[in-house]
Amino acid sequence: MDGLTNSEQQILADRIQKRQMKQFMGIFGNLVDSCFTSCVDDFQSKALSGRETGCLSRCVSKWMATNERMGERFAELNAAEMERQQRGGR
Repeated sequence: MDGLTNSEQQILADRIQKRQMKQFMGIFGNLVDSCFTSCVDDFQSKALSGRETGCLSRCVSKWMATNERMGERFAELNAAEMERQQRGGR
């Protein structure tokens, strides 16, 4: 953000924040849709059944663990690629 005025930096920061929120909402929406579709199938009651509650809990936990591992793996691969580029390799 070097070379930008304070006003331009603020505008850029606002745009980045809005984009991040939009991405988060999209990811969250996909999680809700996926777990709901996989776990909720009894519409005879307003409340979730014990089986549905357990399924949703496992689904969200598995999703979070998977995304955490993907983030770790991405960081590992990114670090390895940066190291490779610093050594002049391709």
